[in-house]
This record gives sequence, C-alpha cells and structure tokens, in this order.
Amino acid sequence: MRFGRAAPVKKKLLFLVNVDWFFLSHRLPIALEALNQGYEVHVVTGITDKLDVLLSHGFIVHSLSISRSSTDFVSEVLTFWNILRTLKRVRPHIVHLVTIKPVLFGGIAARLTGVPGVVAAISGLGFVFQAKGRKATIVRFLVKKLYRLALGKRNLKVICQNPDDRETIVQSAGLPLSKVVMIPGSGVDLSTYSAKSLPQGTPVVVMAARLLRDKGVHEFVAAARLLKQRAVTVRFWLVGEPDPENPATITQDELSTWDKEGCVELLGYHSDIPNLFSQATIVVLPSYYGEGLPKTLIEAAACGRAVVTTDHPGCRDAIEPGKTGLLVPVKNPMTLADAIQHLIENPALCHSMGRAGRALAEREFAIEKIVDAHLQIYKELEEKA
Repeated sequence: MRFGRAAPVKKKLLFLVNVDWFFLSHRLPIALEALNQGYEVHVVTGITDKLDVLLSHGFIVHSLSISRSSTDFVSEVLTFWNILRTLKRVRPHIVHLVTIKPVLFGGIAARLTGVPGVVAAISGLGFVFQAKGRKATIVRFLVKKLYRLALGKRNLKVICQNPDDRETIVQSAGLPLSKVVMIPGSGVDLSTYSAKSLPQGTPVVVMAARLLRDKGVHEFVAAARLLKQRAVTVRFWLVGEPDPENPATITQDELSTWDKEGCVELLGYHSDIPNLFSQATIVVLPSYYGEGLPKTLIEAAACGRAVVTTDHPGCRDAIEPGKTGLLVPVKNPMTLADAIQHLIENPALCHSMGRAGRALAEREFAIEKIVDAHLQIYKELEEKA
C-alpha cells in the first residue's frame, strides 16, 4: 500500500518525425516549451548523429528506422509496426506527427491505439504530389486514401503552412475546415537574426537549401551562367548538401562539373545561416518542390534581405510580392536572371525590400508566436479528449 499524495501525472507529448536533424531544425523550440510547461516529451525519429543533442535537452528518444523515399512493402510494414508498438508502450496523451510518412503511419497507428489527441503537421506535400507519370498517379491515389484513414480521428488538428496545401488536404482527406489550422512555417528566433546593412563590394546571391532538382538548383546555376555571359559583376553561392534519400537529389558529378566551371561557388552545408545571409545581397529560392513555407525565406526576411523566389505554393506565401521580394515563374532561368540583375542594379530597392522583409518577419514569423500557437493546439486537444 502507498501512502501520501501521489505525484501529478505528467502529460506525455510524442513527436514522430522521419529524421532527427529535421526535428531539431524545425520543431525544437516547440518541444522545449512543452518541456517547460510540464510535458514529458518523447521523440520518435530516425537517428543520424544527433542523439546526444536530443538527450541533452531532456527528451526521451526512441529510434525509428524509416526511409523517406522507399516504397518497399516489407520495410514499410515493419516501420508501421514499430510505430504502433511504440505508441502502445508510451501511451502518449498527444502525438505530433511531422512530414508525410509520419502523418500517414502515425495517424493510423494513433487511431488503432486510442491516442487521445493528434496533431498532424503538413510541412509541404513533397514530391508525391508533384511527380508525373502513371506510377506517380497511382501512388498519389493511394496516398490520398491513406490520408483519409490517417486523419479520420475525431480529436485532431491538422497544421498547414500555406493555402494550397490546406485545400489539397481538405479535399484529399475529406476534412472539415474546423480541423485545419494555418501556422506560417516553423518560425525564427529574431534575437539570433539581425538585419545588418548590405555588404560592400561585389554583390553576393545565395541559395541555401537541400540540393534537389525540385528546389531549383539547376535554374540557379543556369541564371548564374546567364549573368556571367552578360558580364554582370556578381558572385553566386550555392549552400547545402545532396539528399541521397530523395530521388531528385543533385549528384556529386553535377557538383564537380559546376565547381570546375566556376559559375557558382559551392559552400556545402552551413549551420550559421544568420552570418551567411549577412554577407549576401539577395537570397534566392527558385523552388518547384512541394514546399510548406520554406524556412530559408523566413530566415532571409529576418536578416533583412531581398528575396527572389518562384510563384509556387509555399514560396509565394513567404514573401509580399513586390514589397519584400520578387516572384518569377518556375523552371525559368531567364526570368530568374532578369530579376536578380534588376535587384543588383537597384541597391536602394534591395535595401527597402530588406527592411520590409524584417518587418514581415517580426509581424508573422517570430518564434514566440509560432510556439504559442502550437501549445494552444495541445491545450485544446487535451480539453476535448
């Protein structure tokens, strides 16, 4: 027999995300505030080299083998079984599912195990909804059916980052709009990003992203070639690494060719984005990927930098066209080069767009606002459980 007052039971919040570095870059502040508010935070994720970082924050970590691109039936069944088993063991009060496979597998597992509340974060629809061809059409049909099953729980909120994704998910999953919340991206710590004056000397145009074809890397390189042919004085920095798990990854052979050509400078992966962007004149993202709200554009705004990006879902929603940056058509290096050249030749416009971008970041993208919105969702789900 136990005597005395029992210790209060902590609410368990479980994040399910495909890889640890994505969780740290896009959801860490939310998880830390949840810890601060008394949640026991579990992170179920694929582990690279970030385990010690996760543990240092006080999270309970569960390793998960999950491939972002594989469609092998046996491995997918094993992944789903591991998620189901983990939810049964942990018995979380709320699960927060991030990216496509965790949303699909985790949503179904949460329904089967009776998790009281579910948050499904649609941080972009990825290449599944962008790919062409017969196989892609079949996969997309199946994914839509799975969304209906995964997002069918009564006590559920779906977070979308742009209106196009919201419309697609509402139609695909048959969701009422009352279950969908719009939150603009993963936020940015404005105390870390400062709007410094534009650098002197040769203008620098930077693209920082995973090196995927769909992110517009080829268009970026082609625009660099065009401006070199026009004898425009400018440096192009390409920042990031290939993503071997994504079928659209840029190859090492392509990078070697560009390096020898010298039209762009390859800087590889950089973690200090505030310092990187402070050295830039313009930030470019010519993406036609299934974006949510690209973090690099939010960071560009926070750093007070003019942006050139595509008139594409997610990208166009991260800027105020004509005020904080310029929109160009997808897959069009010529108009991309023209827009970059226009800004280079009009430094006053770069400056005014940068100031407007910083104001936009302060108004819409402050991390405190993003974190508060998520914690409010958790609270509402608890009240309805």
